[in-house]
Amino acid sequence: MNIIKNTALSLLLALSFGATSTSVSAEEAANGSESIKQTIAHVEKGLIEVNKSDFSAAQLHLKSARLSSEKIEGNEAVIKEANADVVQGQIQAKLGEVKKSADFLNKALTLYKSL
Repeated sequence: MNIIKNTALSLLLALSFGATSTSVSAEEAANGSESIKQTIAHVEKGLIEVNKSDFSAAQLHLKSARLSSEKIEGNEAVIKEANADVVQGQIQAKLGEVKKSADFLNKALTLYKSL
């Protein structure tokens, strides 16, 4: 009788732990998806500001994009490359290079959207 009780208790605990870990994973995935959306939105806004030659506003959006991109999980190589493109776009915007900055930001957008 004790063996049956112990087995039932072990099974119940295993199921409850499994259910908890599944909900946490789903929540983390949702947060990662939200971070991607925020990052894309900031890069797009930064690109608009760069094209208008409003470099100070672009810097703020690109800085926000870099901060929100830190929360993205997934293909690390793609994320690293996209972050590098955002940084290069930010540097080119500081230098006043509209075309070069826009090219880097468009490349970063393509990479973020592929996630």
